[in-house]
Amino acid sequence: MNEVLLRSLTPSVLGILVRRGADFAVAEDAVQDALVEAVRVWPTDPPRDPKGWLVTVAWRKFLDATRADAARRRREDRLDEEPAPGPAPAVDDTLQLYFLCAHPSLTPSSAVALTLRAVGGLTTRQIAQAYLVPEATMAQRISRAKRTVSGVRFDQPGDVATVLRVLYLVFNEGYSGDVDLAAEAIRLTRQLATVIDHPEVAGLLALMLLHHARRPARTAPDGSLVPLAEQDRGRWDTESIAEGVEILQAALARDRLGEFQAQAAIAALHADAPTAEETDWVQIVEWYDELARLTDSPVVRLNRAVAVGEADGPRAGLAALAALDDSLPRHTAVAAYLHERDGDLAKAARLYAEAAQEAPNLAERDHLTRQAARLNARRGR
Repeated sequence: MNEVLLRSLTPSVLGILVRRGADFAVAEDAVQDALVEAVRVWPTDPPRDPKGWLVTVAWRKFLDATRADAARRRREDRLDEEPAPGPAPAVDDTLQLYFLCAHPSLTPSSAVALTLRAVGGLTTRQIAQAYLVPEATMAQRISRAKRTVSGVRFDQPGDVATVLRVLYLVFNEGYSGDVDLAAEAIRLTRQLATVIDHPEVAGLLALMLLHHARRPARTAPDGSLVPLAEQDRGRWDTESIAEGVEILQAALARDRLGEFQAQAAIAALHADAPTAEETDWVQIVEWYDELARLTDSPVVRLNRAVAVGEADGPRAGLAALAALDDSLPRHTAVAAYLHERDGDLAKAARLYAEAAQEAPNLAERDHLTRQAARLNARRGR
């Protein structure tokens, strides 16, 4: 069973059902049911046209669900609309679905959550981690979003800002999470950049390319995380870096700064440094100041504290960190790093161990545990 093929076909099949008049929430459930049926049937009876097969089965599932809730006349009308089996149009509906999920009837946060679940393929747990909320809270938010859009006309696409936010979160999950969606997010952002001439669209594409360029060096052969300062920069994708920088420079020249351009500028400064020691941390702090002004995000201010610690020394970084809520995710890990830089190995080791217990994924937990063990070994010599 080719799970990659199934995942790649899901947005197009969902888009076809929506265009045929299916309620989005019911259509999503129908497509999921069709995928389950495909997993059962395809290994022994693979279809000649997988997409056409999924469209036909999903539409039947949709009709079955509709008949259970609709009046008899409505049921009979929809039975007549069932499409005949056969090849489906080769249209990529994914980007269109992103805009449809960002429906004006939804709040931006609900639109993002719904799109990540319905189109991005992320689990409720992964979305909850991205939003820093409990999984149960996110499940309720997604359910409310489905109820809100159920039965509405999908003729009012959402705004670009919400779609950019979704693409950014999909990329982040693909870059560092359990599901590899980074390349798909880049592909969709490229598509968006060809139809919308906006510096923030360009800024997001540049940001993705610059981060993705470092991906080969982010993990060791055993799967463990490699911190930025320790990465083999010879493994970075220089073509992607050059493209990202070129796109970013053109966007910045338009003098309409946004958060994705600011983030891309920070990534470009990291990519431009031949070694970790030659990183221009003073400029990075300045860009974090701009980013904090644009977003007022506590996560941005947390990252800024790290940059201040590099530019002005660890005690300056700790002072910046002290102004933040210590319940902020990764706050303990940053404190551990800055205390290590300041020479307090005992406190740093303790904080690394605490941070490991709070880590959102196994790779990060293992990395922080090794950091604690490394410092304890140094202290024991």
